[in-house]
Amino acid sequence: MGNTGTVGLLSNGSLWVAAGAAFVAALGLTGSGMGIGRTTAHAGGILSEKPELFGKMLVIMALPGTQGFYSLILAFLFMQFFGFVGGNPHATAGQGFAIFFLGLAIGCVEFKTALDQAHSSIGSLDLTGKRPEEGGRAILLPALVETYAILGLVIGLLLTLWISSKPF
Repeated sequence: MGNTGTVGLLSNGSLWVAAGAAFVAALGLTGSGMGIGRTTAHAGGILSEKPELFGKMLVIMALPGTQGFYSLILAFLFMQFFGFVGGNPHATAGQGFAIFFLGLAIGCVEFKTALDQAHSSIGSLDLTGKRPEEGGRAILLPALVETYAILGLVIGLLLTLWISSKPF
């Protein structure tokens, strides 16, 4: 009789959807926060000597923040497709498990790409600091990493649509 509550809790698909939404948001936002922290700290040193470069460096500093937005979009979609936004959550246990693992996987992608993009952005900040005329080209380096963050968002969206349409 003591296990009935635990088994019921584990088979609650809506609970797993909420956990998946929490994981994708937490991982993406944490990675973005860490990435922006690293790029702004690095830019601070360059800007202390060349404050006129702030405009050229702003986008480069902010690029690792996009993963947090992608993660929030997916968390919202998880909640939207499974009725949380309308106040009537519904998901089978299979759907819940699938969304949970999707949130965990895409959250890891967004976390890692935010940190990798920060690393690339730091190189771009150095390039812009030494050769301001190369600021436009420098933005392309971290933008290459952005491609994979966007792919994570797209596959997350497509799989969410598929999972939400299949009651398994």
